[in-house]
Amino acid sequence: MDIKTDWNEVWKSMMESQSKTSMNTDCANMWKRKENARRFWEMSLENRNRVENTISGMALKPESRVLDIGAGPGSLSIPLAERVRHVTAVEPAEGMMEVMKENIETYALKNIECVYKDWEAVDISSDLCPPYDVVFASYSLGMRDIRASIRKMVEASSGYVYLYWFAGETSWDMHSRKLWPSLHGCEYRQGPKIDVLYNVLYNMGIYPDMKVFPFEHTNRFENLEEAVEHFKPQYSAFSSEQEEILRFYLQEVLEEENGALVLRGWSTRVKLWWEISAF
Repeated sequence: MDIKTDWNEVWKSMMESQSKTSMNTDCANMWKRKENARRFWEMSLENRNRVENTISGMALKPESRVLDIGAGPGSLSIPLAERVRHVTAVEPAEGMMEVMKENIETYALKNIECVYKDWEAVDISSDLCPPYDVVFASYSLGMRDIRASIRKMVEASSGYVYLYWFAGETSWDMHSRKLWPSLHGCEYRQGPKIDVLYNVLYNMGIYPDMKVFPFEHTNRFENLEEAVEHFKPQYSAFSSEQEEILRFYLQEVLEEENGALVLRGWSTRVKLWWEISAF
């Protein structure tokens, strides 16, 4: 008897397992601090090629209306708003939203609408103005019910949906795997990767195009304490003992470069996309 795997339940289970080992620290919590959000924005400015490649890889026109889910500090929304008719930016993290609004003012943009909510809490009819020509979520799929979240994306789009996620172990997974036993007395559990996401889509009758590519990035800090403050939420290191463990670990892995401390990161990233009319 062939029993069809419910990949949405696999996703939920892996998200729950990661949440438990991460002491219930989620992406929004990590980016509550404005300092972390500002550093993320500055890092995106250093990686303009990635931003340009992402934007050029979407089916965009000057008259396009775009929905950015998990917009962060506006890494994509800001340059997109300079090229399309309208951008709606959904972002649940307080620090990210503060920095994005500052960036909108700095760049004097009038065509970005901000929605300060988690995507799973967004109501399409009351919070958004669909349909959108392009709907995308760029490395912001930390959603418990990914199938329902994707259905909402499909409902909001009249053109294309783009999803960006990770394949295999990332550099932060590697650091977490090494740190977790000392920090929390248990093994680190990775969240779901692209294999689970693809199978969720397949079960939904969506067969997306796919592109796989490597990506390297650099976190840059003025001193060790700045690095510790940045990574404390990511590694759930809040007690004085945990903070000391993290500080010692960062002393070992940070590299000196031009008077700064840097941590180089890497990941294998995947772009999935499909046209709504095709399904």
